[in-house]
Amino acid sequence: MRITKHGHACVRLEHRGTVLVLDPGVFTDVHAVAGADVVLVTHEHPDHLHVDHLRACDAEVVTIGAVADRVLAEAPELAVRLRRVVPGDRLDLGLPVSVVGERHAVIHEELPRVDNSGYLLDLDGTRVYHPGDALTPPGEPVDLLLAPASAPWLKVGEAIDFVRTVGAPRNLAIHDAVYSEAGHGIVDGHMERLNGPRGLGWTRLAAGEDLDL
Repeated sequence: MRITKHGHACVRLEHRGTVLVLDPGVFTDVHAVAGADVVLVTHEHPDHLHVDHLRACDAEVVTIGAVADRVLAEAPELAVRLRRVVPGDRLDLGLPVSVVGERHAVIHEELPRVDNSGYLLDLDGTRVYHPGDALTPPGEPVDLLLAPASAPWLKVGEAIDFVRTVGAPRNLAIHDAVYSEAGHGIVDGHMERLNGPRGLGWTRLAAGEDLDL
């Protein structure tokens, strides 16, 4: 098992010969998708979806309808590799994957909310959850939460409470291209001080680093 944090919200999971990549957007280097079997995309915002990255690999692209429509508009040649899913789907992508949730978190009441679905992956009993840009709990126990740490739609109290709600013993900071290093330090300190005593570990990695499970 290998879990690698890439730029911003992108994480690469390798297990038993299967390579899944989640949300390789514009803050992610293209090498994150090299050799991927499947790319999963939670929603259409460019920090999660960069069509040129999809063109740069041969992977199946698994995503919700709104994202599929955006991909087809920009890159119709990807239609043969595109698979649409809906919330509640349970998939076999070489690893079991469940589709969770329907809507992006609120950025501002005057901005339309786009569709967003997270993905719960099972790596031989190690369950990993990527929520995309939402605070929708998976509804099942999780071993590792890929936890949004900074965003225009997120305040630190919400991030802390989401980690508590999911209750995973391991939490890897993602969605972290927005803050400075000083800002990351503030979030990390709050997570460790407020959630650490609850047994909810917090880890931040640089792009390209692996998580030791």
